[in-house]
Amino acid sequence: MNTLGQLAAIIAISFAAAEVTFLVKGPPVRTFLCDPAALKPDEICLEQIPKDTKILWVDARPRKKWEKSGLPGSVLWNLDPTENNQKFEAEIVPQILETSRVIVYCGDENCGLSREVAKRIRALDLGPEVLVLRGGWQALVDAGRIKDSNPKF
Repeated sequence: MNTLGQLAAIIAISFAAAEVTFLVKGPPVRTFLCDPAALKPDEICLEQIPKDTKILWVDARPRKKWEKSGLPGSVLWNLDPTENNQKFEAEIVPQILETSRVIVYCGDENCGLSREVAKRIRALDLGPEVLVLRGGWQALVDAGRIKDSNPKF
């Protein structure tokens, strides 16, 4: 058997083994895992949030995404230049004053918008702790907290 034939045989066996594994075990589980040891000082894992704490959830994603799949009860504050940031601030300040913790989330853990929005909320100096959710929207989806989503685990 020549080299090309051997390569084809190896590829065929590999694909067959992968297909059998997929059929037996199912698709890979792709849930977000948060490591508390890897958190930055202004971040929090979803699992670390006490259930009995009053929280104001702030969605830093674009308006269309927030309207379609935002966390129920969350408020919108994004950095879209077409949005009115002063209006966001005016609408949210009374809610911030009534809560002990504000948690900002964005599309995923690499989204810097949530960190920038949290910085703007902290600059208001209204008292509550302001944190960024590690894993963002994806962590909420994986936990089944987003409307029309189911937990993946």
